[in-house]
Amino acid sequence: MVKSGKLRSGTGSKLKRWKKGHSSDSNPQTTRFRQAAKSRFFSRPSGKSDLTVDALKLHNELQTGPLELSTGARKYAPMEEEEEADEAISERTSGTFLSGLSDCSNLTFRKVQRLWESNSAAHKEICAVLAAVTEVIRSQGGKETETEYFAALMTTLEVVDSADSLAAVAYLLNLVMKRVPGPVLKSKFSDTTKALMDIMSKQASSDTTSSLKWVLSCLATLLRKQDASIWTYSSTLQAYHGLLSFTVHSKPKVRKAAQQGICSILRGSEFLFADNAPAHHPAAVTTAKFCVKEMEQAGGTKEDTTTLHVLGLLKELMGTFPQAAVKSCCETLLRVMTLSHVLVTAGAMQAFHRLFSGKPNPSTLSPELNAQIITALYDYLPSENDLQPLLAWLTVMEKAHIHLANLQSSLSLGHLPRLFSAVMSCLLSPHTQVVSAAANTLKTLLTECVAPHMEEMSTITSTSSSGNPSYVCKMFCIIEEGLSYRFHAAWPFVLQILGSFYRTAGKQAHPIMSKSLQSLADLRSTPHFPFSGELDLAVGGAVESMGPEVVLGAVPLNITGYDDDLEFPRSWLIPVIRDHVKNTHLGFFTSYFLPLATTLKQRAEELEQAGQKLEAKVYQTLQLQIWTMLPGFCTCPVDLLMSFKGIARTLGMAINERPDLRLTVCQALRIVINKSCSTEAEKAEVGRFSKNFLPILFNVYNQQPAAGESGAYRMAVLDTVKVYLTITDIQMTCTFLQKATDRLNGTDISEFTRLAVMDLVVAMAPFVDEASMTKTFELIKPHLETKEPSMQKKAYRMLEEMCGGESEACRLFVVSNLETLKAVLLETLKAASSPAKRPRLKCLIHIVKRINVEHKNFITALLPEVIICTKEVSVGARKNAYSLLVEIGNAFVRFCGNSKDAMEQYLVLVYAGLTGSVTMITCTVLALTRLVFEYKDSIDVSTTEQLLHNVCLLLSSRTREVVTAALGFIKVILFIMDPKRLASHLTVMMESIGSIRDDMRRYFRTKLKNIFTKFIRKFGFELVKSMLPTEHHKVLANIRKSEARNKRRKQAAEQQDDTESDMETPKMKSESIEDILAESDNDLSEDEGKPSTSQKKTAKQPKGRAWLKEGEEDDPLNFLDPKVSQRVLATNPGKKKSTKVEHGFKVTADGRLIIREEEEEDAKEKDGGEMKDILEEAGVKSKKAQKRKFRDDSFDDDMELEPQLKYKAGGSGIHRHLGSRQETGADYKSKKGKGDVKKKGKVDPYAYVPLNKTQLNRRKRAKLQGQFKGMVRGAKKGALSGKKMQKKKRKS
Repeated sequence: MVKSGKLRSGTGSKLKRWKKGHSSDSNPQTTRFRQAAKSRFFSRPSGKSDLTVDALKLHNELQTGPLELSTGARKYAPMEEEEEADEAISERTSGTFLSGLSDCSNLTFRKVQRLWESNSAAHKEICAVLAAVTEVIRSQGGKETETEYFAALMTTLEVVDSADSLAAVAYLLNLVMKRVPGPVLKSKFSDTTKALMDIMSKQASSDTTSSLKWVLSCLATLLRKQDASIWTYSSTLQAYHGLLSFTVHSKPKVRKAAQQGICSILRGSEFLFADNAPAHHPAAVTTAKFCVKEMEQAGGTKEDTTTLHVLGLLKELMGTFPQAAVKSCCETLLRVMTLSHVLVTAGAMQAFHRLFSGKPNPSTLSPELNAQIITALYDYLPSENDLQPLLAWLTVMEKAHIHLANLQSSLSLGHLPRLFSAVMSCLLSPHTQVVSAAANTLKTLLTECVAPHMEEMSTITSTSSSGNPSYVCKMFCIIEEGLSYRFHAAWPFVLQILGSFYRTAGKQAHPIMSKSLQSLADLRSTPHFPFSGELDLAVGGAVESMGPEVVLGAVPLNITGYDDDLEFPRSWLIPVIRDHVKNTHLGFFTSYFLPLATTLKQRAEELEQAGQKLEAKVYQTLQLQIWTMLPGFCTCPVDLLMSFKGIARTLGMAINERPDLRLTVCQALRIVINKSCSTEAEKAEVGRFSKNFLPILFNVYNQQPAAGESGAYRMAVLDTVKVYLTITDIQMTCTFLQKATDRLNGTDISEFTRLAVMDLVVAMAPFVDEASMTKTFELIKPHLETKEPSMQKKAYRMLEEMCGGESEACRLFVVSNLETLKAVLLETLKAASSPAKRPRLKCLIHIVKRINVEHKNFITALLPEVIICTKEVSVGARKNAYSLLVEIGNAFVRFCGNSKDAMEQYLVLVYAGLTGSVTMITCTVLALTRLVFEYKDSIDVSTTEQLLHNVCLLLSSRTREVVTAALGFIKVILFIMDPKRLASHLTVMMESIGSIRDDMRRYFRTKLKNIFTKFIRKFGFELVKSMLPTEHHKVLANIRKSEARNKRRKQAAEQQDDTESDMETPKMKSESIEDILAESDNDLSEDEGKPSTSQKKTAKQPKGRAWLKEGEEDDPLNFLDPKVSQRVLATNPGKKKSTKVEHGFKVTADGRLIIREEEEEDAKEKDGGEMKDILEEAGVKSKKAQKRKFRDDSFDDDMELEPQLKYKAGGSGIHRHLGSRQETGADYKSKKGKGDVKKKGKVDPYAYVPLNKTQLNRRKRAKLQGQFKGMVRGAKKGALSGKKMQKKKRKS
């Protein structure tokens, strides 16, 4: 033990001690609070102040002790007077030096009030000034308006001395001037301008910039509020020039404030938004002249800082200048770009980009001036090796041409061929980024500049010599040159551009594109052509725009059916046409492809008979591929009215006679009806063939598939019937329905045919009139009580279609037969089989939606059935049962009008189920769970609490079904109920959960763990632990560890993601010109050597570096060459950047990524999983059925399964298989004798050895040599014994 009052030995040296004579060093040396207090005395109030002699006396007395009244006064003073005196004292003494700030009523200074507790001295100074000014205004009886603050602050601005106070006053003045009425600023313009100009002249050379930037902002606000007439005075222009001179100030904050002020004046002056506003600000010309003058004075010298500042200003303002000013500024920009200074050139390009992107009016940028700028920019085309400047140049030229196309299309098209030629040369660049950007530029120009004007042109031919067609012809010729071998490295991009050109101009310019299609076909036939996918997409673009007829005219298919090259080199066209054909002539398919398919089929049959099965198979496949083009031809054909009648007969025969074509033809018919019949005439044309198609489809559907034949086509046929009925005449549909019902009543009909006819009746039921529906309903009544589940289900399906149809006939049917429907549905309740529950419930949903309060008893009678159906085996039946419960709730709300009263009545009816059998109790709890979740806002809180207590009592049940439902209810309550209200019932829930029997607790351990996790997240670990018995504490501890582990993993993953995102800087597509030019100054010259590791982190690289590219080989650099400026590069030509980014995935040898599933889900998936769990418990979503290998009657249907382990046994030792493993090849053992036997449909019973690439390894060859010795020995032994047996047989 250490004695009290003494320190441990050895701690003396660790203590901090004052040196001798320095014990007072901790005293504060700063006097910031005194300085802040002094700042309040620069403007003393002229009126009556609260600071009086009596107030000081009261303050002193409060500091020394409480005030005491005299004895006599205390004796006679009533209690009310004492309270009033205390309140008066409190009111007088509550004021502080910041009282004017805290209770300032003007909303302009709300920003200051939020910052008054900041530690910044500048903020405290601002608060002090505002408090003092507010006190002055109040003392003079002011109302604290913006005008009063403006006057007080202007007065203060003239008398303040210190720099901090001046900055504070200027800041507050900047805030209030934005809200001061315009007439006040106009009337006080002269005085205010003079005061602000005086301060600007005094502060121009000051070291502090805080006051100057706010004064500049005040002057800009003042000038922005003035009328246009004020700008004719020289004093106004003088003030504006004063502000303008600060736009090139050396201090960044001052310069930024001045530039923002100038922009706000030229763009946002109030008179520019009036009715008779001028096109440009009066000061725009002056500003342009100032910028030109500054750049000319700074141009040619090493001091390029001023030029860069002016370029930054011009970037924002060029769109506001008149045309003459824009022209002079552009000329100056082009001159300074000849300096070959990297940053100056980048700034000029940014200015041009902003000018074109802003889409200025023709009064600012005329089409002629736009075209002149485009022509001039060709002299500044960077080298193809200069990455960033070339990307910037491409972006600027793209915006310039798009803007020119908006102004004058013919002029734009005339300039495009030259740009196409320049951009195509960029495809030869070694930088993939440049090649990609050039391709995107060309595709954008085609879409924005060429495509909008193609409809105005007629057919373009190679003989077009003038006008827009000639320009399009020139552009395509330039692109077509990209197919030459010189561009072979960029062929993928060239093919993309060609595809875009085909889609844009193929309809009008197909005569000049035939040659390129032939070139593409020749390339496609080249052995091992690496860009087949891109080429197919390009030809697909031609198919979309030109149509297959034009494409096949240029590139024939070369398939006739006779004397064909069995390689079929042009067969690749068939899938291309199939995938891209649309909006074309359906008649071409009838005239060209149908005869070809017929010929190929006949040829295949001939070859089949001749024994040439391989050739026959090839032709058979080709004709099937030709038929697959039919859906594309049926997609919005342009000649549907004329061509459909020519192909209808063929399609009907194909459905009837060609089982292999039924799926394709049915798909084509559905596409014609759903997508192509846009007019009534087209619907009538296709609908008039329903008398031909529907009987064929009916017969095909009624045919029973032969043994071994797939019946998958029947669903496609039934879907086609349903779609065709939407455009069929009602009377014709009634006729078909009558025939189907007559056949249904016949005696000589098989079971398969009866069910098929019922399906057709179900499809036709919603498309007939009310009389036919009523007649059909009378017909199916007996089937609703039949004991045959299939017929009963289809009868309910028919009733569902008639009750749920959207037509007027369906609505009238339900209204006129409502009483009959109610009686029939209630009578057939006991006879309803399980498969029929889903359509029956769906039918009830449609009926409940249309009943009123008079039929409330019907709902009451239905409710028990609906509740019981929540435990149906069918997922669809359960889903419909929950939906019907919600619909009944909506009906009650409709009946009562008040949702709370409706829910009270509804829940009283549902509560009755809690007194029934175990199954009924379970279903009732499930129903209550869904209702509480669905109507959580309509059910009274007390009702929910009472229900929670009753359900908690069910947790002590001995039946697992009941406990499962109760736990699901608690899980939903935890989700929807307010935690504050839920906390009052926490004890009841915990006691109920803790009282669950041990066998139940073990069985529901997963559910309980899930619920405990939710409780811990809401109420904390300690509270939950204190309320649960000790047998649950181990689970709670495990939950806490799991939650902490997941939290740590999540934090580690976030940190890792942040680290990776900081390290990785992938090159994305630049969104703006600033992004493109941002990296133009980041390269280092390798000639200067690489800096050391320590220097890399600290040394700042100089900006604006440039490199001079030497001549090729022995050719010296000619400085008199007009293109010598392209030799000045912003990118180091000798340095190659590594664009490889570590993405965290493994890569195979052929470059594919190996992406594995993560073990832990992220937070978003976790929240989504929790919500999904709640929705499943509430019945909104159906739970996924778990497969079982066996099902025993003694097991409960909803019994939870043990979690499936991912681990599978395999190997030796502890990893060996414990169960008996089937011997390999046991299927081939003979049951009667020895040896193996052959099985039909399986491989022959030989020893098949899997290939293993490790056998090629020379080092492992010795190890693997004896692998098959035992196998060979066994084979030899078997062969020897067989040989002996044969000898014995021969002797005998």
